[in-house]
Amino acid sequence: MARLAYTVLLVALLPWALLHLVWRARRQPEYLKHWGERFGFYAAPPRQPVIWIHAVSVGETRAAQPLVAALHRRFPDHRILFSHMTPTGRETSVALFGDGVERVYLPYDTPWAVARFLAHFRPTLGLIMETELWPNLVAACRSRDVPLLLVNARLSARSARRYARWSALSRQTLCGLTAIAAQGEDDARRLREVGAPDVAVLGNIKFDIEPPAAQLGLGRELRAAIGNRPLFLCASTREGEEALILDAWPRDSEVLLAIVPRHPQRFDEVATLIAAKGFSARRRSAQEPVLATTQVWLGDSMGELFAWYAAADAAFVGGSLLDYGSQNLIEACAVGTPVLIGPSTFNFADAAREAIAAGAARQVDDAGALVREALALVGNATRRTAMADFGRAFAARHRGATARTMALIEQVSPARR
Repeated sequence: MARLAYTVLLVALLPWALLHLVWRARRQPEYLKHWGERFGFYAAPPRQPVIWIHAVSVGETRAAQPLVAALHRRFPDHRILFSHMTPTGRETSVALFGDGVERVYLPYDTPWAVARFLAHFRPTLGLIMETELWPNLVAACRSRDVPLLLVNARLSARSARRYARWSALSRQTLCGLTAIAAQGEDDARRLREVGAPDVAVLGNIKFDIEPPAAQLGLGRELRAAIGNRPLFLCASTREGEEALILDAWPRDSEVLLAIVPRHPQRFDEVATLIAAKGFSARRRSAQEPVLATTQVWLGDSMGELFAWYAAADAAFVGGSLLDYGSQNLIEACAVGTPVLIGPSTFNFADAAREAIAAGAARQVDDAGALVREALALVGNATRRTAMADFGRAFAARHRGATARTMALIEQVSPARR
C-alpha cells in the first residue's frame, strides 16, 4: 500500500516535473533534450551484456571512476551503462569516460517507465551510487531477478529524517536491495535505523580516485601562467557563497583569487557578480593571460578541478560556507593541497572530521574567517607543507573501498559466471 500511494502521488506530480524541466532549461538548455528517456523510451538496444550504474549527477559520476575501471577489468565482455538525472551528470560522464560507456537518463519512477528501461537494457547487475532510492525501480529489479546494490552509500542525519517520515516505504525499498555498502559507520547506522536489514561498511570509493597525470600537468601550466603570485582557490562554490567571499576579500591583496563554481550553468552569473563587485577578472575559458592587475580568475572550463587543486597554494572547498553540506574535499587532500572548509559538512561528515583531525584541513565559521585564514595560510610555507603532507597521508590511508566493493559484487553478480 505504501508503494501504491507513492506511485499515485508520483503520477500526479508528473506535469509539475515537466514544467520543472522547462524551468531549468532557462539556464541550462540541455534539460530540453532526451525527454523520451525520462519516460523509458530509448534508441537501439545494446549488443553486449550490460552492467548498469546509476549516478544521479556530477559527484556520483566522478566517484564511480575507480569502480568503472575495476568493472572493465573484471567483466571485459560487458558494456557499462550510466544513468543520470541531470545534464551536468551526463556531461561529466562524457568528459570522464567518453565512448567507453553508454549514458542515458533514468526514467521517472513509474512502474511502466522502469519496466521499459529494464526490458530495453536487460542489465545483469545494477549499482546505485551513494543514495538514490526509487521504490518502483527497486521492486522491478527484484521481480526480474536483477541484482541491485547500493554502493558507496551515505545517509546524512537530515536525509535520514526525511526517509523516516516515509518509514514503511523506506523499509520496503531498502529491503528490496540485494546488498548495501556504506561509506562509514554513521551512514550504516542511519541506514539501519530507517529500515536497511544488512549494511556492510566498506569505505569511501572517492579515496581511490587517482589524480590524472594530464590534470597534474595542466595544473603546472596554470601555475606557470601566473608566475610567482600566490593562488588561493575557492572550489565547487555554490550559489550565495561567491558573494560572501568577494565581499570579504581585500581589494589590495597580492594573492590571486580563483573561483570555480560547482555548476557550469552558473559560470556567466558568477562572472557578472565578480564584475559587479568591482574586481578585475579573467575567465579561464577565454584563454586570456592573467595580468599582474588581475584580482580574480574564474574557472569556467569543465573537467579541470584536479588541475586547479594542483595549481593552488591552498583551497576552500565550497558548499560548506552555506548550508549545502560541502563538496568533496578528498580530491584536494589527494594532491596535497591544504584545505579550508566551512561549517556545513553533512555530505562529507566523516571525511571532513577525519581530515581536520589529521591536520589536512582546517574549519572556519564564516566568510571573514575564511579569508583571514586563507591569507595567513598562503603566507606560511612551513604550515602549508605540513598540511600538504598530512593530506596525502590521510587520502592514502583510506584507500581500498573499490576492491572491497568489487568483492561484494563478485558475491552477488550473475556476470561472474
